[in-house]
Formats: sequence, C-alpha cells, structure tokens
Amino acid sequence: MISFKQGNMAQLVVRNIEDSVKVRLQRRARRNGRSMEAEVRDILRNAVKASVTDSTGLGTKISNLFRGKGLDFEVAELRGHPVRPITFDDK
Repeated sequence: MISFKQGNMAQLVVRNIEDSVKVRLQRRARRNGRSMEAEVRDILRNAVKASVTDSTGLGTKISNLFRGKGLDFEVAELRGHPVRPITFDDK
C-alpha cells in the first residue's frame, strides 16, 4: 500500500516480510548507524537510481573504461556482423 501525506512524501507499507529478512535489515541498519526505516529508504533510493543509470550497453561501458588510455586512432564499430564461435581447427 502506498499513500501520500503532506509535502508529497509517500508512505509504503510492506507486509509479510520473512523474519530472516527483517533481522538482516536490522543488522544492516545498525551497522550503518541508522534506523531500519532509514535503511530501507536508502536501499530503495539506490535501487531506483541504479536502474536508471544502468541503461547503457555493455560495449559502451567497456569503451568508457578504456577511454583515454593510449589509443590514438578510432576503432570501428562492428554492429550488424554475425557472431560466430571461435574454432581452433588448422585450416
């Protein structure tokens, strides 16, 4: 159930959480020095942020890792080429 209060802040009620999950949330909150409610808010905030920022493809992520690392020429993209498994036959 989600309801809205003054100031456009939502409340979320989650029912039927396993006891083991609740215990782990409590431990995690204690470790991070906050209430269990604040811990859950942080988890939800980070989960939503991660899903928005992870919209780039694997190739783009790899390319960004190596950007500015020594190549002084453009590497052509290989879009549209069929993927074939490697063979080790002497032909």
